[in-house]
Amino acid sequence: MVKCPRCGYDNLSSSTYCVNCSYILSGSPTGQKKSGWKMGTAKKILLIVGIIVIALLLFSLIYNISQPSNEESLNVVVADNNIQEGSAHPYSVKVNYNGSWYSKSGDPNYPVEKSGNGPMTFSLDSASWDKVSVYVEKTDGSSDPLTVQLLRNGEVVGENSTSDSINQVTISYRS
Repeated sequence: MVKCPRCGYDNLSSSTYCVNCSYILSGSPTGQKKSGWKMGTAKKILLIVGIIVIALLLFSLIYNISQPSNEESLNVVVADNNIQEGSAHPYSVKVNYNGSWYSKSGDPNYPVEKSGNGPMTFSLDSASWDKVSVYVEKTDGSSDPLTVQLLRNGEVVGENSTSDSINQVTISYRS
């Protein structure tokens, strides 16, 4: 009889493995323990988490490299497969007024508010294919003329002005 060093069970002397716990018995021809990594559960979990983190970092890097830049994403491919290049901010508003003013401009569903004092030109965060609206009003009650221009890539595509008691100007544009 061979006593198992792990569980203490009495096995037959011809047994290779313990009948109770499957431990390799030292008296058997294969009684040599296999060499391998002796790693605890915590180390195994840490290794798996490390591999997952490295995989996510690689995925993120590949994803970011494969995305177009802001300017590339504003390009439009038309029916004849030509590319119409856009700029990052193709629209701008030019306000010509010597007093104080307030504006709502950009996408009509999501206008951006801006105010100023005196003449100013500012960019709109709208793509070249977006519908654009501009609303500017005087806030100082002056009768001085107010002129507003909508520019697309530097060219005037809409203009409106007032010099009477109406203190507001609107422009709507769709390319």
